Amino acid sequence: MRSNNTVAIDSHALGTLNYIRASIDAAGAFAVPGTAGVAMGAVGLIAAGVASIPALTAHWLAIWLAAAAVAAGVGVILVARHRSGIGLPLYRGPARRFVLSLCPALLAGGTLTAVLCQVGDARLVPGVWLLLYGCAVLSATLMTAPAMMRLVGTMGALFVACGAVAFEVGARWHNIILGGGFGVLHLVFGFLIGRIDGGERSKI
Repeated sequence: MRSNNTVAIDSHALGTLNYIRASIDAAGAFAVPGTAGVAMGAVGLIAAGVASIPALTAHWLAIWLAAAAVAAGVGVILVARHRSGIGLPLYRGPARRFVLSLCPALLAGGTLTAVLCQVGDARLVPGVWLLLYGCAVLSATLMTAPAMMRLVGTMGALFVACGAVAFEVGARWHNIILGGGFGVLHLVFGFLIGRIDGGERSKI
């Protein structure tokens, strides 16, 4: 017969194994900072507002390209601050895998943008951007921390849906859809992810 002491040892060993497994999973995942999403969403809303000004409507593509560059730069800075704040390098381990999983769809989006502009059919650009950005986010979902995986995956799926809608509606709706995707979705999910990240830090 097994003594009570043996049962206690077994329970302790099981708890230790679960802790080690959770630590390994966390070490292999990338924690997306909610502040980056909020900041990128703010840039998206500003771009939508500027591009909706009648005198600037014709320059919507240049406005959104500039906004994409600004949002990417701000996102990288906030991710770097987040990782340095918890003592992790910017571009190693899970962070590197996260970036690499984003790259194929983003590079495809950039290539298609250049091709569409060259043939003079920029009307398809908003749908391409939203669709492929959503695909990039979905590809990176498996690299994110388990607590954030569902939220990030949902955001990616909604971007894909916005891209599908952009292909079906008229050009006058494109700026609104771009603002809804790169502005509103980033803001909402950045806030939700930030709440999860703050809760996880409070447990440490």
